[in-house]
Amino acid sequence: MAAVENEKTGSDGKVWSFCKMPFWETTHPSSSSSSASSTFSSMHGSVHQQSQILQSLDRSTHQPSTTVSSLAKSLFPTRRRLRLDPPNKLYFPYEPGKQVRSAITIKNTCKSHVAFKFQTTAPKSCYMRPPGGVLAPSESIIATVFKFVEPPENNEKPIEQKSRVKFKIMSLKVKGEMDYVPELFDEQRDQVSVEQILRVVFLDPEHSNPAMDKLKRQLAEAEAALEARKKPPEETGPRIAGEGLVIDEWKERRERYLAKQQVEGVPSM
Repeated sequence: MAAVENEKTGSDGKVWSFCKMPFWETTHPSSSSSSASSTFSSMHGSVHQQSQILQSLDRSTHQPSTTVSSLAKSLFPTRRRLRLDPPNKLYFPYEPGKQVRSAITIKNTCKSHVAFKFQTTAPKSCYMRPPGGVLAPSESIIATVFKFVEPPENNEKPIEQKSRVKFKIMSLKVKGEMDYVPELFDEQRDQVSVEQILRVVFLDPEHSNPAMDKLKRQLAEAEAALEARKKPPEETGPRIAGEGLVIDEWKERRERYLAKQQVEGVPSM
């Protein structure tokens, strides 16, 4: 009986130990322990990487706003405030040894006032009229650019003559109507935008072409606008005639009316 009980106990123990063993475990404990350790290390590595990513994101959110704004400016180009005609060139008649003129139309396409400013790489031989200004919304102006043409070297032809001189037009939004001062662009340097860099193109003045004809029209319009600005405003007050005599139209009317009344009041003979 004892032998039988021992056998049953042993058999039960074997059955119990078999049931305790999970079905996914293999008969090699060393391989299972190694796989578990590798799994833990991979999980630990992934958690460490995630913590590093979170720390980097946290640092990026605490960076100054200037960095974010500069990044936004680099990703999104600034919208142009001015419309130029010609858009990227300045045409000059090729006359060596003379001062020649070019013209460009500048129009404000914003809903606010915009200041513009010229710059050149050759300030000694070039200048602009006007060098800058403030334009109201939809207002336009024709600027005149003066340049001295250097004589050609090595008998170069006009077509082959190239100029390294460049012009730059900058813009700045301003609050309402105001007088133009160059210091505006220094005080608000962060808000200044480069509208366009213009390169010089020479034209043969003896041959008619569309660019040369358009330049002549623009120069004529610029001269007419300049003459109109030079004219004094019309006087609406009392006029001065003779040697400082003030003529008042209402006074003249009153005197004529009184004279007429006196004539009508005299009895006829």
